Amino acid sequence: MLFSTTFEEKSSMFIDIENLKKNHNFLLIAGPCVIESEKMVFNIANKIKAIAKHHHIPFIFKGSYRKANRSKIDSFTGIGDEKALEILQKIRNDLALPVLTDVHSAEEARIAARYVDIIQIPAFLCRQTDLLVAAAKTGKYINIKKGQFLSPEAMKYAVEKVRESGNPNVMVTERGTMFGYGDLIVDYRGIPQMKEFGCPVILDCTHSLQQPNQTSGVTGGKPEMIETIAKAGIAVGADGLFIETHPNPAEAKSDGANMLRLDLLNDLLIKLVEIRKAIIRF
Repeated sequence: MLFSTTFEEKSSMFIDIENLKKNHNFLLIAGPCVIESEKMVFNIANKIKAIAKHHHIPFIFKGSYRKANRSKIDSFTGIGDEKALEILQKIRNDLALPVLTDVHSAEEARIAARYVDIIQIPAFLCRQTDLLVAAAKTGKYINIKKGQFLSPEAMKYAVEKVRESGNPNVMVTERGTMFGYGDLIVDYRGIPQMKEFGCPVILDCTHSLQQPNQTSGVTGGKPEMIETIAKAGIAVGADGLFIETHPNPAEAKSDGANMLRLDLLNDLLIKLVEIRKAIIRF
């Protein structure tokens, strides 16, 4: 089993790195960019859970309770912190799923830890010592996104900050490297390099395809390349994939330009599972 599922105690889900290495399937972190409504969230979570179960893929539900790093002051940031966190907690309890959300300050880490299993550190904040230490001290599993401005090797210091704060449960997510002012590129050498840290390495297939800093003030993206990015990530040994998805990305309130349409997820996973099986054989 990749996860403990003793929800009676409402304890954090536990990711076992050794079992992850032995598991024939990759880990899937998926969900909408931001919590828009309870109905929308449960619709997405239920559909992904069914698909993941069919393919025997360990699944973590992802949703941001608040978006803090928007380009424009009038961009949608959320439906309210407490309301969104309570929806995430309901997903966790009602659907028996581990839940992940991102935080932006030490105080947010302490608050979010009451509701979710995994705390995510945004890429822009991956060097913030006080944030990493506070997140570590919650005892939750910590997912650190690699800064677009950092080399893969430099991420070992972020991992060490969590571990030296008494928390061994940490993973790292590759989300692309800045390629000029308005584009990103994935250096797949970084995945095996970061696996040397002894923690799971995830590939973010949606944010790696962002086109940030657009003159319109709205981030662009290339969702048509998600399949290519995901296939390459599994082929080079990524332990998991991070995919934001929405029933209608064009109507999503945040980052719709780089999200996968929900009805495309199953066909994508069919292909990725086959690639994973081929890699395991060698």
